Amino acid sequence: MIRKLPSALEHVQEIAAADSRQLAVFLDYDGTLTPIVSHPEKALLADSMRETVRALAARAPVCILSGRDLDDVRQRVNIDAIVYAGSHGFDVGGSHGLRNQVATECLPILDAAEKELRQKLAGVPGTLVERKRFSVAAHYRNVHENDVEQVKRIVDEIAARHRELRTIENKKVYELQPDIDWSKGRALVWLLESLGLDRKELFPIYIGDDRTDEDAFGAIWQCGAGILVSEQPRLTAARYALKNPAEVESFLRELAATLT
Repeated sequence: MIRKLPSALEHVQEIAAADSRQLAVFLDYDGTLTPIVSHPEKALLADSMRETVRALAARAPVCILSGRDLDDVRQRVNIDAIVYAGSHGFDVGGSHGLRNQVATECLPILDAAEKELRQKLAGVPGTLVERKRFSVAAHYRNVHENDVEQVKRIVDEIAARHRELRTIENKKVYELQPDIDWSKGRALVWLLESLGLDRKELFPIYIGDDRTDEDAFGAIWQCGAGILVSEQPRLTAARYALKNPAEVESFLRELAATLT
């Protein structure tokens, strides 16, 4: 049964207290810190959101865990004091000297898949093929609804030819990535361990809006709190909800003030 989650904005004090454990905050980018837009390059972080995240990072560990390329999301957020994980956690870098890349052996396979996707989707108006270091995305947000099934069929055909890859579906995008036991949830756990954060003394929060964020919600189900960014209720492992990036900013601002 899908239930309506309590608003995280109405439970800031409760979340901040967390049995007196230290908070660590993990954030998705698109749809969480910025609204979803028709073209990925137009998803720019508002100055007010940047300052809010910077203020929070001065009071608690903060990590951006995004499907975007590591360099792309790092440049867009542009805060030195936090850790970044790109390509759904396949590529980690940032402060504390952290660096980790998973599945580099799959890069030539992704190169081949990218070339095939560009050739096959060239005849479908509105499609956008986006190469990230550890994945290839086929965006269909601007594709006519009658052509969406063709996009899916092409992606499935290419995935079937490259058994080392798997297909994940997010908001109006199909994405090919290495088919290994790795996800945002695994990356989150790796980050906690690599940062030397004792999970018994820690209360991790993860805020995200997409299907890939469910792995992260599940990873902290017993020790922290997942916060889903969505206007509509849906089946989720999150404990709280926020409606949109504007509410995310308000929540983070109040959270930082509470920690002060």
